[in-house]
Amino acid sequence: MIRKLLTGGLLALGMVVVSAHAEEAPAALRDVLVKTTQALMDALPVGDKTPWEQWVTDDAVIIDEFGRVASKADTIASLRHFPSGVTGSMEMRDPHAWLHGDSALLSVEEYERESYFGQSFVVRYRSLLTFVKQGGQWKLAGAQDVTIPTPPSRLDVPGLVLDDYVGTFRYAPGRAWVVSVDHGVLGYVTRPGGPVNTLQPVAKDVFMGTDDERNLLVFQRDEHGKVSALIERRKFNDLRLGKEG
Repeated sequence: MIRKLLTGGLLALGMVVVSAHAEEAPAALRDVLVKTTQALMDALPVGDKTPWEQWVTDDAVIIDEFGRVASKADTIASLRHFPSGVTGSMEMRDPHAWLHGDSALLSVEEYERESYFGQSFVVRYRSLLTFVKQGGQWKLAGAQDVTIPTPPSRLDVPGLVLDDYVGTFRYAPGRAWVVSVDHGVLGYVTRPGGPVNTLQPVAKDVFMGTDDERNLLVFQRDEHGKVSALIERRKFNDLRLGKEG
């Protein structure tokens, strides 16, 4: 919650700081860092340890999209060829690099395509990688991934009565969401005149937001079957809003 409130200001500040104190690295260096990252990613589906042994510092810290922290040794030990029926590939998109002496930062979108026993998935990550120059070679010293929320496929949930969810849901004095239906689409605003966040059905009483975070919204019912509360489940925490009236 706090992070969401701070994000806009921090991003703006970060843009000012970067533009004032750092310039993007030469394209040649950026391409080297991307090529190294691509080699590391290409090694994962086939369990090839060689690139990780060659292009990663011994004291590297790798943080995945779930916040799990691994060392170089941990990562290499975990490498296995994907099982039969599972394939995957990673494409580097929108790379940007900055040079700081013998260190360099690479920001890149890693666009993953995966086939899992006949079903296809696409996952997008934004990765920030730190490289250091050792023995004339640029080696990975740190990496952190975050998953970019992307629109999921729409689900057909029969029997929904959207008017059940219409109303004002309050979580603090002067703080309320207004849920309404417009042309057969459920949505809500968090302030008068604010943008409408439409809701995609997941199951009865369960929806997903269409904003950047794609949080789940769960409508709760009382003992009479009437909607009495709204829960926004975000980052494994619940914001509870009680229905008025």
